[in-house]
Amino acid sequence: MLTLGVDLAAADMRTAMAAVEWLPDRAIVRDLVLDVSDARIVEASEHADKVGLDCPLGWPEPFVSLVQAHRIGHVTDADADGAQWRRHLAYRLTDEVVREETSIIPLSVAADRIAHAAFRCVGLLAMLAAAGHDVDRCGGGRIVEVYPAAALCRWGLAYRGYKGRGQHMQHADLVTALREAAPWLELGAFEGLCRRSHDAFDSVIAALNARAAAIGKAVQPSDEQRTVARVEGWIALPTGPLSDLIDGAEG
Repeated sequence: MLTLGVDLAAADMRTAMAAVEWLPDRAIVRDLVLDVSDARIVEASEHADKVGLDCPLGWPEPFVSLVQAHRIGHVTDADADGAQWRRHLAYRLTDEVVREETSIIPLSVAADRIAHAAFRCVGLLAMLAAAGHDVDRCGGGRIVEVYPAAALCRWGLAYRGYKGRGQHMQHADLVTALREAAPWLELGAFEGLCRRSHDAFDSVIAALNARAAAIGKAVQPSDEQRTVARVEGWIALPTGPLSDLIDGAEG
């Protein structure tokens, strides 16, 4: 099995992609690159069994309905002072599931800067579909939405403070912790890049998360949730420890 992990930014710069090959007793990082274009992602996806995209695959349904209603007139059911009403606009169903499972609040694709990456993702998903890939936003096809912070949390690793402003730990230390927790993971010549770039590191985590989804070791939407998840997207939150990825049977 080959899984691909993509830490998708709004532009090629800061977009990272990792390819991980899965053997019976180990996983090997076969490629790890930065500044990746949409065309390169589509090309690499041709050879992957599962592709984990670290980016929202859709917007909250209430938010979309609000924008449509506002476009043609006034919104009659708006509750400008209602925190719960605004929360339904800002967060998807899958975001709320991640919050309940991990206490992590995902970035809002409707009200945060991650929307810029999601704009790009719309075009990328269209390119992947045009190339013949099954783009099921629930993750049932080749493409699956992943969230490295939530995956790291599930795997007992640090998931905050290793990038951006307010950084209080070196993400190189997190690479060391990952190697200790997953001695079967071979970073090889790409270890240095993983330690230098948190984007590269996140793409490796995305590829590991894609493996969890591929072997049935990630949370799937219930029948009731699936209708909304097909539109909004669904984060494949791992259900067990890192050891599940190498020991788990497909299914």
